[in-house]
Amino acid sequence: MNCFSARTDKDRRWLLPALMLLVSACGVPDSESANRSNSDEYSIHYTLEPDPIAATVHVSMNLRQPPRLLRELSFAIPPNVTNIEGDGELRIQGGRAYWLPSADGGMLEWQAAVLGQRESGKFDALLTADWGIFRAEDVIPRARARTRKGAISRTTLAFDLPAGWSAISEYSATVLPIVVDRPERRFDQPAGWLAMGRLGVRRENIGGSRVAVAAPEGHGVRRMEMLALLNWTLPELSLILPDSLPRLTIVSAGDPMWRGGLSAPSSFFLHADRPLISENATSPLLHEVMHTAFGIRPRAGFDWIAEGFAEYYGIELLRRGKAITQRRANIAFEQQADWSQQATTLCDKTSTGATTALAVTILRKLDREILEKTEGSQTLDALLPLLAGQAADLATLVAAVETLTGSSPDTLHIDKLPGCRTIAAGL
Repeated sequence: MNCFSARTDKDRRWLLPALMLLVSACGVPDSESANRSNSDEYSIHYTLEPDPIAATVHVSMNLRQPPRLLRELSFAIPPNVTNIEGDGELRIQGGRAYWLPSADGGMLEWQAAVLGQRESGKFDALLTADWGIFRAEDVIPRARARTRKGAISRTTLAFDLPAGWSAISEYSATVLPIVVDRPERRFDQPAGWLAMGRLGVRRENIGGSRVAVAAPEGHGVRRMEMLALLNWTLPELSLILPDSLPRLTIVSAGDPMWRGGLSAPSSFFLHADRPLISENATSPLLHEVMHTAFGIRPRAGFDWIAEGFAEYYGIELLRRGKAITQRRANIAFEQQADWSQQATTLCDKTSTGATTALAVTILRKLDREILEKTEGSQTLDALLPLLAGQAADLATLVAAVETLTGSSPDTLHIDKLPGCRTIAAGL
């Protein structure tokens, strides 16, 4: 059975119940639902059907459950979502959709436009006649589930694609349906970057990570070069953050996509024209890898913490993986210090290039302070497991350093961090 076969009939929604019966035939791992009680488990199956001409995605959510496990599903309706329909009771109120399904399940469906145009005129989400790149969150609104106590979802995802198209998600699965597993949530929803269309995909197992690099054909994406750089550097990252990236999906395309990088769960987008290693010995690729693996969530005003760690370790991973020499790494850090002098503030809503350079310079000083205070037993590396996946601000960072050294870090004294006292005061 080829679970990636494309649509041949315009309307196959009548096949959804049958598709649910074929889950095991499509290779769903038994381990994904191990130790779950069937009596407390309900099944959610998402199908994404892109319409390249209209630049929309039809999303259907099929629910099967023991009686009344999922009692209500609600979500804020984003501007790009229309034509919401569902079995059971559906109510639209105050900009939110409230769905009360029938006792044994039902179907909820909607239409989502894919259009993420920035002020620059470039796109961070796009569906064309030949391909599409966007996040699952762009077409599947984050929802709240009201369930019977102890109930959990078992969620799968599949695609109904035009002829000749394929699709890839953060799970980089080669069979459908994809099992969506988010241990931190009782209601699992698809997330992360998606690519679909006539794609070129390269896969590799590197440093304990299942890596996939996908891009539309003809966009000049250097898939093998990305994998080569990751072969040098991901093993070094795994020494700092073990098991942080069991899987990694990289999607890329050229114009008119936004000329930058954007991270998401277990995946990120990187524009095809971004250098793998810049002239200043930083790496846009490794910068996004760090964002994805580290997963730190900066609080308002502290974007510099996430950006600083990502850029600092982008250089460090190049050095440790021997993609650059120690001398070149030293020059890179010196250039960051020079650039940092253009920064007028550190704590701000977003981190500019100069702000990030200042953050890198501060973290390098902090590394030296930790090394000195622990008599060489600890470095900045030891902070990453303490902060990974956390909501972070200055207090969080200081507390983590104090855990390592037993004293407050002089490098992070608020009077040495421009603009941070104002942020801390809530002004």
